[in-house]
Amino acid sequence: MACTSGSSILVEPYGSVDGRTVYRYTLSNSKRVQVGILSFGGIVQSINVPDRSGQIGNISLGFPSLEGYLEKHPYFGTLVGRVANRIKEGKFELDGQTYQLAINNGPNHLHGGLKGFDKCVWDSKVEEGQLVLSLVSGDGEENYPGECRVEVRYSLNDDNELTIDYRATSSKATPINLTNHTYFNLAGQDTGVVYDHVVRINADHYLPVDDTSIPTGEIAPVEGTPFDLRTAVQLGPRIDALPNKGFDHTFRVNAGDTEKKFTARVEHPASGRVLEVYTTQPGVQFYTGNYLATSHVKHGGFCLETQAFPDAINKPNFPSCVLRPGQTFHETTWYRFQVNA
Repeated sequence: MACTSGSSILVEPYGSVDGRTVYRYTLSNSKRVQVGILSFGGIVQSINVPDRSGQIGNISLGFPSLEGYLEKHPYFGTLVGRVANRIKEGKFELDGQTYQLAINNGPNHLHGGLKGFDKCVWDSKVEEGQLVLSLVSGDGEENYPGECRVEVRYSLNDDNELTIDYRATSSKATPINLTNHTYFNLAGQDTGVVYDHVVRINADHYLPVDDTSIPTGEIAPVEGTPFDLRTAVQLGPRIDALPNKGFDHTFRVNAGDTEKKFTARVEHPASGRVLEVYTTQPGVQFYTGNYLATSHVKHGGFCLETQAFPDAINKPNFPSCVLRPGQTFHETTWYRFQVNA
């Protein structure tokens, strides 16, 4: 066990995948918050936090054992890459060369391909009070160019802030977009739909998409649309106002005074639980579990996936997602858990 300033990390073996031991790390602080993370897929398996009455509940969706994550599932809690979200038709051109990636989501490429980072056993260790996961993605893996070395650090402090810090380098120019795909339900896992949650997203613009969920290239104002979440709204009626009855869209996070930009705030009034998100990333994908149908109920959770803009590699007007040799990709996201009295 490693400890630092009121927090601790407990490690235990948790099974194996492809002959490699998987470990489960439990990050704890003095405020009774615990976060369980697997070395398989960097999965955030559980987030246990108190409500206003002190009752502890798991506010993330997932499975109680490793086996559930070995079957096909909707990326519960996973660390997603090499490129999170979608690339149109799985194609891109970079430095005069055309690359064709796997098509695994309708006509498009999604979340790094057939075996993205979410399906890998990561090297893991505890260092200076942080869980450190590292992975080497080979040149040509999933047909991406360059050997990509990735390090992700997870830490939990006594302000109830879970920090996820991402770094990567590459031997060749490559697109990169790393995120975490945790599904939240502040009422607790398996308590039903999230329609009673109250949501605010700090974004003046969002990315309209085509009928395959690829951004059109427009960066559109939210003003006068159901995507205007700049003031807090109850989620159920806003979902009903959308043509597709659910969010699966990227919002451009408004700039702040520091790199750590306030991104979103979600509250569950009945329990008093509150989630705040901050990030250095340019965007956040707000997804309301529209396709949760097998292991969990539709709209039974929401994701706030901080990331680059989807299909940025094919959209020159979007912020670049290209990582070149000699550069270091470095982005950080903070999830802060609070309780309203």
